[in-house]
Amino acid sequence: MVIFGATGDLTKRKLFPALYSLAAEHLLAPDFAVLAVGREATETDQSFREKMLAALKESDEVKNFDDAVWQLLAQRVFYSGGDASDAQCYEGIKVRLAEIEHARPEEERNRFFYLAVPPSVFEPIVRHLSESGLVPKHEDSKARPWARVVVEKPFGHSLETARALNALVLTLFAEHQVYRIDHFLGKETVQNVLVLRFANSIFEPLWNRRWVSHVQITAAEAVGVEARGKYYEEAGVVRDMFQNHLLQLLALTAMEPPPAMTADAVRDEKVKVLKSVRWMTPESIPTSAVRAQYSAGAVKGNLLSGYRDEPDVARDSQTPTYAAARFYIDNWRWKGVPFYLRSGKRMAKRYSEIAVTFQSPPHLMFGGEGNNRELQPNVLVLRVQPNEGVSLNFEVKVPGAAVALTQHLEVAPVDMDFSYSEAFGETAAPAYETLLLDVMIGEMTLFTRSDEVEAAWKIIDPLLNYWSEHIASPMPTYPAGSWGPAEADRLISLDGARWRTP
Repeated sequence: MVIFGATGDLTKRKLFPALYSLAAEHLLAPDFAVLAVGREATETDQSFREKMLAALKESDEVKNFDDAVWQLLAQRVFYSGGDASDAQCYEGIKVRLAEIEHARPEEERNRFFYLAVPPSVFEPIVRHLSESGLVPKHEDSKARPWARVVVEKPFGHSLETARALNALVLTLFAEHQVYRIDHFLGKETVQNVLVLRFANSIFEPLWNRRWVSHVQITAAEAVGVEARGKYYEEAGVVRDMFQNHLLQLLALTAMEPPPAMTADAVRDEKVKVLKSVRWMTPESIPTSAVRAQYSAGAVKGNLLSGYRDEPDVARDSQTPTYAAARFYIDNWRWKGVPFYLRSGKRMAKRYSEIAVTFQSPPHLMFGGEGNNRELQPNVLVLRVQPNEGVSLNFEVKVPGAAVALTQHLEVAPVDMDFSYSEAFGETAAPAYETLLLDVMIGEMTLFTRSDEVEAAWKIIDPLLNYWSEHIASPMPTYPAGSWGPAEADRLISLDGARWRTP
């Protein structure tokens, strides 16, 4: 594994904890090695190893740190200094790889190159990887030794840039060599969406416009932009969360059963969903989407700054930190069913979920005088994070003989709940652990294909263009630590629904 941007935050927080976990579970080959590539010319193999050890000991994703596991992994971690946008850097990489791989048969010198770098340097890196011969183009997916390239989101900044990047990448490499990573797809519950739907016959007959009232997909973050103000000013919540994470969850929720559980069969069905999403227009956007920024607030007694007061953020910024939108999928299964997507920074709690709300009963014969509570519709909730699991809400009779004497039944909602940690223990692998292993074994189901990326940008581009051309004056706000702006509540209430809270 060759990591570009190895001294960055992603490597310390996600990649090395994932590699450590794979090593602890004996899922790495005995001669697996990591070559870290970073700008710091004074860094050495040993100093880099020491920094990764410190990061592992601080990581929330590493449970019961075992020094013996680390020592075995550390001796296979190496460092190469250089500017990844400079062709000379790749000569140094070749030298280090030759030192690391000299004892291996040529057919076992498999490599994958992980771009843990800003999108602005994707292009020069993939060009140099190709021109240097480190990643030759192979049309045969079974050819050995293999070379693969892993690209972090966002893939492009708009539809136009995504098309240009795809065109470049697919000129240099074959599609099966390119792994566009979206860490949401590595989470257990996201993978379980397909199993829940297609391995249980009780759900699929109800999974359509006749029985489903609406679907809510939420990705809420409790943190603010922290030290990433410069990046966030360029991205905003729509590019950061909607174009990839939320639309991926929508596609998995709404897709048709694939003919087989293979990468291309699953991705074919996801693309069909994305191509069926009704495009937003300048006429529909004002009543179909809401943007906002977090303002100053307090959480557990701690005062928090508003977005425009964060470092590297313009005082008159138009970048939204929260967005909510209503989408429709114009196909046979989902015509007329609203899909509500929302995401925001500095919200009351970190959580992500898919909530499928079913139609209310057509006739309410329960209740009577003195029981004015409106019966709640059944809701199937797939919790993506935290506490990954599934719950189903339904109504039951409240027990008690006294109720019968009043000549009406008292009804109350209850939840039937499944939690991964309670059912299987702490076995849910962190998303990056799953995805890195998939790259190594050549499993592409949880990675996005080029046409999938472009289909998602086609949905998002009209909204981004409209908001860039129509300044929000004033920009709607929501207090840090809240569940979003009042404008979002009004958006969903137009259809007689309301946002769920955990």
